Amino acid sequence: MTAGRLVIVGAGQAGLALAAKLRALKDERPITMLGAEDVAPYQRPPLSKKYLSGEMEFDRLLLRVPEWFAENQIDLRLSAFVEEIDRQRKEVKLQDGSTVTYETLVLATGATPRTLPAEIGGDLDGVYVMRAKRDADRLEAEMKEGRRLLVIGGGYIGLEAAAVAKKFGLEVTLIEMADRILKRVASAETAAIMRDIHKEHGVAILENTGLKRLIGKEGRVAAAELSDGTVIEVDAVIVGIGVAANDQLASDCGLDVGNGIIVNEFARTSDSSIFAVGDCTSLPWRGERVRLESVQNAIDQAEAAAVVMTGEDIAYDAKPWFWSDQYDVKLQIAGFNLGFDETVVREGARPGSVSVWYFKDGRFVAVDAINDAKAYATGKRLLDQGKQPNRDVLADTAADLKLLLG
Repeated sequence: MTAGRLVIVGAGQAGLALAAKLRALKDERPITMLGAEDVAPYQRPPLSKKYLSGEMEFDRLLLRVPEWFAENQIDLRLSAFVEEIDRQRKEVKLQDGSTVTYETLVLATGATPRTLPAEIGGDLDGVYVMRAKRDADRLEAEMKEGRRLLVIGGGYIGLEAAAVAKKFGLEVTLIEMADRILKRVASAETAAIMRDIHKEHGVAILENTGLKRLIGKEGRVAAAELSDGTVIEVDAVIVGIGVAANDQLASDCGLDVGNGIIVNEFARTSDSSIFAVGDCTSLPWRGERVRLESVQNAIDQAEAAAVVMTGEDIAYDAKPWFWSDQYDVKLQIAGFNLGFDETVVREGARPGSVSVWYFKDGRFVAVDAINDAKAYATGKRLLDQGKQPNRDVLADTAADLKLLLG
């Protein structure tokens, strides 16, 4: 199968997954991939863990060896900043003034971490976000025993950053504006479990606590004034207050956007010749419009879009799953707990293992499994098969979870 040039804006997990799937489907159309970073596509999750800790060299994070792109006739262009999309001419304009024409365009632009305003010290040296290789490289210099780190935000990014910092021997304080950590993404039960784990490792967690301002000394952060008036001395700050979809390019060229680039179940935007995949998208799911910020969704949605591009209009049915590694704890999540109204907590067979099962209007929608691979695998299978767990079996910790599968 051969078609006109496909241009992919973004050289992350989603963009690469789409290109690789097209080649696996024997699609021979010319592909140009435009990446803003100066390195080939790589895995992001290990950046803040094994890469930052020195356990993994960057080469091991690469999603494909450099030769793969030439072998598959994919024109990978790095440090390629797209400034404008001209839908009439079907071309993208790059920062260097060059243009690339397309027949089909894919936006795989990802998301950008939210930062602190400059007026409260967000532009001081020693203030970091964690998303890209350059962020991990800059942060590495701060990871020295005894240094004082402030983590702003009690979501998964903030908690993972705190765990890595404690491994290096830093003194860590984490603040969260809401009344508890993981407020947007997990139940109070899961939050309590993760809070206790962090406190056991010496992280000071301050909930119901915001940041008033960062205080600099000679251009570098030296202290933080908290919302209650407390001032604490700090050597570095990690900001983990969420990400925003990179949808500006789409908005500027007149595509429909709204907390991400709006796509249909086939990953098509409001322009039939433009697709969007990954963290930048707002997609339909179970009658709602959601953003699924995960590696697995980036891959699955991109591969589904590739199938559509080869002529099969098969709707993408997202089956969300996520994970988070903190200390020696593996938190695995299957499903999407959006709008849940009930939880069931089940102790696992091994010491320290536990799972939290989510229900909405009596229907099973998600499970959090903490060091409990069996609960995760069982919950994921139930969700994939559209089955409901037997409540009596779920409540009986002595019962084998296999019984839930029937």
